[in-house]
Amino acid sequence: MTTSTAATDTVVPTPAHVSRLPLAERLPEFHRAMLRLEAATAKDIDPTLYHLIKLRASQINRCAFCIDMHSKDALAGGESVERIVQLSAWEESGHVYTERELAALALTEAVTVLTDGSVPDEVYARAAAHFEEVELARVIAAIVTINAWNRIGVTTRMAPGHYAPRPA
Repeated sequence: MTTSTAATDTVVPTPAHVSRLPLAERLPEFHRAMLRLEAATAKDIDPTLYHLIKLRASQINRCAFCIDMHSKDALAGGESVERIVQLSAWEESGHVYTERELAALALTEAVTVLTDGSVPDEVYARAAAHFEEVELARVIAAIVTINAWNRIGVTTRMAPGHYAPRPA
């Protein structure tokens, strides 16, 4: 991780625990828009499913800040340690998740990775079989929103470890 200094035009290492750019401070309108997007996305979606989606996408994207945040939120929301620990190997640990959760996790993985530039028909069909259209739209919105947050966190190298969930 590096930053460029204008005076010397040299590269100076930035410690991993220091954010590269306080984006929320530099672009408060953008940050408020992201918070509104988050609020709209979180509305009327099953909180357990929402936490799994957010945490899995964050694992794939290697966003340490979001992994820290969403694992803490999931635990505070009543999620089990076992299901959080097994999430990175959800396909091999399918017995600890519901069929709906497995379908949502498969869709999360496909949308987040976009391996072949598309979401495979069988992955989409599996999710569509478990969710009504409005529910499926909420799942897709959750996946898209957390991927946006992950890109902010990874790019600005937001430091994990300082987040505490709000009391319910």
